[in-house]
Amino acid sequence: MYQPIGFRHRHFPDYVCRLRKSLYGLKQAPRAWYQRFTDFVLTIGFQQSKCDNSLFIYFHGHDVAYLLIYVDDIILTTSNETLRVDIMARLAAEFDMKDLGPLSHFLGIHVTHQHNRMFLSQQSYTKDIIERVGMHSCKPVATPVDTKSKLSATSSPIFEDSTLYRSLVGALQYLTFTRPDISYAVQQVCMHMHAPRIDHWNALKRIMRYLQGTSSLVLTLGSFTDFSLRAYTDADWAGCPDTRRSTLGYCAVVSRSSAEAEYRGVVAELCWLRNLLLELHKLLPKASLVYYDNISAVYLSGNLVQHQRTMHIELDIHFVCDLVQRGTVRVLHVPSRY
Repeated sequence: MYQPIGFRHRHFPDYVCRLRKSLYGLKQAPRAWYQRFTDFVLTIGFQQSKCDNSLFIYFHGHDVAYLLIYVDDIILTTSNETLRVDIMARLAAEFDMKDLGPLSHFLGIHVTHQHNRMFLSQQSYTKDIIERVGMHSCKPVATPVDTKSKLSATSSPIFEDSTLYRSLVGALQYLTFTRPDISYAVQQVCMHMHAPRIDHWNALKRIMRYLQGTSSLVLTLGSFTDFSLRAYTDADWAGCPDTRRSTLGYCAVVSRSSAEAEYRGVVAELCWLRNLLLELHKLLPKASLVYYDNISAVYLSGNLVQHQRTMHIELDIHFVCDLVQRGTVRVLHVPSRY
């Protein structure tokens, strides 16, 4: 590294200069750009979300705007066209940027609009994943996973190309954003990324065969009148055949015992979602509903009692019971057959 031509110090020609800014490509550059952008949008009336640091919210009278940034890609949505034009003009005056028009692509996700609904699709991304593994002509299957068997860490020989396995599993993880129907299957193959075996590779290929026949599926987001927050949760009990660990799963929807295994996680997620909606000035008029199939967890949420099997999760019990008593959530039982 040398001093730039025309700025060399005649007394210290071998010294280097300290640069008081960031250069593109340096490890400090992303942080510096994010801080620079944040400082500016705060000066024009936006507030940074406490639930998501990449989300900025603008409220002024009846004017509303949401701005989401990912590196140098920005989504801006406003309550009216005049506000959008004004914000775009301010951003363009400060940064070198261009308006790409209505949202159609973002981070590999294709977006289409129809009436009051929005459709999110990763069809091209799905086909690219299938092509990478050379299964573009494979025969589709109806389900992404064999529910009659459990993957074990030692049940088959080691799969030789572990790098390919991890790469494909990572790609499938990103696909679950718009394809929640493969979430469980992807979670199963994720558990063995450290040492994949032939059985795990076969399970991954089954996901590919399922995607081959369902690549056109999209995630639909629509408008609704009943603004409420609901969640469904379940957990297995010592489901892993090797470690006997339990796995929790839950789905949130806008419109050591098994009780321990599923007690707190979904309620914590609901709290985060409620706080985010409050920041967006979307008030929830009633308690969020949590549907369990575990009757013990339902009883614990409404009855603060100690039991030998649940004393070790006392803090979790207090956390959920406090939210139930304040009317933030309601815990209801739903039979497993549904």
